[in-house]
Formats: sequence, C-alpha cells, structure tokens
Amino acid sequence: MEKSEKFSDYLFTKMGPSNMTAAVHGTELPPKTTERSDAPIELTGYRKWLCDNLMLLVTLSGVMLGVILGLSLRPLHLHEDSIMLISYPGELFMRVLKLMILPLVISSLIAGSASLNAKMNGKIALRTLFYFASTSLFNAALGIALVLLIHPGNPDLHSADDHASDRRAVKLLDSLLDLGRNVFPDNLFQASIQQAHTVYLPKPSVVHSPNETVTNDTAAALLHGVEAQRQLPELEEVVLVRDVQYRSGTNTLGIVFFCLVFGTVLGTIGQKGQVVVDFFAAVFEVIMKMVTCVMWLTPVGISSVIAGKILSVDNLSLVMAQLVWFIITVAIGVVIYQFIVMQFIYFVFVRRNPFKFYAGLIEAMLTAFATASTAAALPLTFRCMNEKLRIDPRITRFVLPIGCNINMDGTALFIAVASIFIAQMSGMVLGFGELLTVLLTSTAASMSSASVPSAALVLLLVVLTAIDAPVQDVTLLFAVDWFVDRIRTTNNMLGDCYAAAVVEELSRKELMALDAAAVNYQDLPAGTPNGLHVGLLEGQTELESPGKCQLNDAVVVDMNAVMNNVNLQQEQSNRRV
Repeated sequence: MEKSEKFSDYLFTKMGPSNMTAAVHGTELPPKTTERSDAPIELTGYRKWLCDNLMLLVTLSGVMLGVILGLSLRPLHLHEDSIMLISYPGELFMRVLKLMILPLVISSLIAGSASLNAKMNGKIALRTLFYFASTSLFNAALGIALVLLIHPGNPDLHSADDHASDRRAVKLLDSLLDLGRNVFPDNLFQASIQQAHTVYLPKPSVVHSPNETVTNDTAAALLHGVEAQRQLPELEEVVLVRDVQYRSGTNTLGIVFFCLVFGTVLGTIGQKGQVVVDFFAAVFEVIMKMVTCVMWLTPVGISSVIAGKILSVDNLSLVMAQLVWFIITVAIGVVIYQFIVMQFIYFVFVRRNPFKFYAGLIEAMLTAFATASTAAALPLTFRCMNEKLRIDPRITRFVLPIGCNINMDGTALFIAVASIFIAQMSGMVLGFGELLTVLLTSTAASMSSASVPSAALVLLLVVLTAIDAPVQDVTLLFAVDWFVDRIRTTNNMLGDCYAAAVVEELSRKELMALDAAAVNYQDLPAGTPNGLHVGLLEGQTELESPGKCQLNDAVVVDMNAVMNNVNLQQEQSNRRV
C-alpha cells in the first residue's frame, strides 16, 4: 500500500498538480510542463549564429567551390562535352529558378496590389518609379565620371579588321516604342512566352501583277537591269524598313502591368473578390515554400554555373589583361554605389543601420551574382526581405517585381562606361552634348532592359548609334561580359531591395491607416452580403440604426481621425527615443 502511494506521489510530482487539486486549495494554477528529453533546445552563441546563417554559408561555399573548380580545371583543356557535363547541374538549377518566376510575379503583384486601395497603389507606384528613375540617372552619371577620370579606352585594342563589319541600324525611338508595345500586350498568353521587338528588313522589290502586260522592250529592260545588278552589286544600296516581330522570352513588363491593374480593381470590389485574393496569396506562399526547398541545391547549382563559365572562356588571362581597366572602372562604380550611396540613402530615409540591412541581403546577392539574372534571384530576394529583414509584404510584393524589370542601376552604369570606353578606343573626343546624350540614353535604355543575362549588350547599340560610335566594337566586350554582367546584376538586385525599404518608410503612415481601417472594419456589426445592415426596428431608417449607413462593400472610416492618431503615436514614440 505504501509502495502504491509512493508511486502515485512520484507520478504526480513528475506530472505536476492537476487543476482539480489546485482548485481545492482555492487557487487556479497552470499545469507544469513535463520534462521531456525530445523537447527543442534553444541554441545560443555560435550555434545560434550558425543555424541562422546556414543558407548564407552554403551559398558562399558554392561560389568559392565554383571558382576553385573552374580555375583548377582550366590547365587540363577539357573537351566541350566535359564542360557541358560540368555546367549541366547549373543549367537545371537555373531552369528551376526561372520556372518559378512567372507564378511568383503574378501572385505577388495581384495579392500585393489588392491588399492596398487604388489611391495607395498610385502613391506607392509614383514613389517607386521616381526612386528608380533617380537612381538609374545617378548611376549613369557616376559611370560617365569614372570613365572620363580613369580613361580605360586604349586605341591599341581597336582592330582594323573590325571596320568591315556591318553597322546595325538601332534607334532609341525603336527601343522606347518596343517598351510601350510590351507594356500593353495584345495577348496575355502570348506575353508569357514572347515579347515584341523592332527589326529592320530589306525593302521587298516591286513585283508586277499577273494581269500586267509585259512587252519585249520591258522584258529586255528587266533583263538588262538584272544583269546590271549582278555586275555592280556594290553600287546598290539596300533600303531597310521597320518590322515589328516577336521573339522568344517572357514579356514580364506586360504581365506586371496587367497584374497591377487587375489587383487594384480586385481590391475595390470588397468581399466579393476576397476569395480571389486569398487564392493568389496561397499561391505565393506555396511558391515560397518551393523556393526554400530548391535553395538547398544552391551549392551544386551555383558552383556548376560558375565553373562552367570559367572553363568556357578562351584565353582568360589575355582577355583580362587587355580589358582589365574596363573591368576595374565598372567594379569601382559598383563598389561606390553599393557601399556609399545606397547606405547613405537608406540612413537618410530609414534612420537605421544600413550595413545590417545590407548583411541580410548577402544570400540573395550571391545568388544574383552566380545566376547573372535579377529575375532568377527574385524568389530568394522575397525570402530575405520578408523573413529576415521583416519588410512589409504589401510593399515587397508591389516593388520587387516592378524593380526586377524596370530598375537596372548596374545596367545604366555599365552602358555609360562601355559606350564611352568604345569611343575612347576609336579615338573619338566627346563634347558636352555627346556626354549628355550618353547620360539620357543610358538611363532610358536601362529602364527598358530585360532582366536576363547579357541584355545590356543589345541596349549598348542604342547608345553607340546615338553618339555615332562604331557599333562593331561591341564584340570586344563579349569576352568579359560574363563577369561584368554578374557584378552589375548585384547592383540591380540591391537597388530593388533598398527601394522597397525606402518606399515602406515613406508610406508608413498610409500603411498604418490601412491597418486601422481593417481593425475598424472588423469591429463593424455584421451585415448582409450587399453591405446593408439587417435587424432595423419598425419605422427606423438606415441612418438611425446603430450601424448607421454602410455603402456597398465599402468601409466608412474617418481617415482624418486615423491619421491624427497615427501622428500622435509617432510623436510619442519619438519622445521615448
């Protein structure tokens, strides 16, 4: 009997006093938790840091492994098939990342713009576009200043044989018109696989109709003309005409525009469209979970991509020696913008430690460096901004997809440096008018650039044509663009993230007002589906009811009172600080 009592006491001691036992003594005590060996242990010290930054270390190890593997295998002069097999895992990694871009952009834009009202969307859009245009213009000016100061263009690099190449007709007007055609696509399904662009084709010759009578004299004249054309082909000037065609590639600009308009209108219909908003929000969450799984393949994918690129470049040391000052000029501009200008902008607007924000984006930056594509790094950028840095998802879902296609700070810097670099190689002296043309065209061309690798080389032709520089010299930059493209892509990706942080700070009052409106909406009494309250007394009008009057699917909120409360809260928080 004593053993059973001792055993029961032992059990009660381990399990803790029950609520019934505690109630007998007149106190309600919470039950004690049992000590379990499988309970999670809170990590501290270096273990906690290692757990928090495990993905960053994995990504960094992939980059270092790719560089070491590529440089160590170059002396072996591997066959093309071997290089292809080394690059194959990285190719699959890139394809999986690009597979998630379209559903991620669609779901994030629709869910983000629907969570804000139309007026709020307009304000955020204006602030975002103004920030993007200002930073792109600044990067173009920075590139011009650096290339004039360092003067990397050496006329000895200019080959005389390059002058025999054909000059391609490229105009800034065509680039801007193509931008408008892609923003307003005529077929949404076609926009997911093709994008419009202008090409120049030879003007078709005049063909006589079958009903036209051809005399012997006419036939002899035609034959004579054909013989003359064969004998003197160099005297004939080919007339080129514009033609709008479609090329392979996702028209992300058109999809972004449609999703913004669709999400904004969806947010105005109230509860009727809530099921659609929830659907796209769920799609966004699913894609982000898929991204988390894919990110564990980063070491293999990134190391394969970098090693394959290093092995596929011919005469790596010779190319680097010839264009080393061009690479240094671009790298200095990227470093100045990332570590000085970006941090200054963040500190001025957000008033927080900018380098802590920068450290939270290293993982996404390394992915952008390895893939050389802002769009491919977009899923991981969302993950870092939402989970690590805690930026408002309503802002990130709105700003990041737009910035992925419009904000190309590094591209503006590269185009400005490369265009003047080619002019310096040709011995051209650019005046103030030509430099101003480079500044404006570089900014406009960068904002119409696609977020794919080496897209800036195509837009570089626009600037070279505007200043009448030799277009054929662009081929010299192809040898180093695989490396320079990765450097400037980090600028593009970081520019999007810093823009989201700045826009969030500038829109904080409006976001708090929306949160207050949502709380007031939840406190309203329940109504019918059309928004009119039920349960009115006999002879009582809607204006005299306790809920007063509610418009169809709308919330009546005193925004002045809400904004006054927001300002009061901010003043109190500032006083505490």
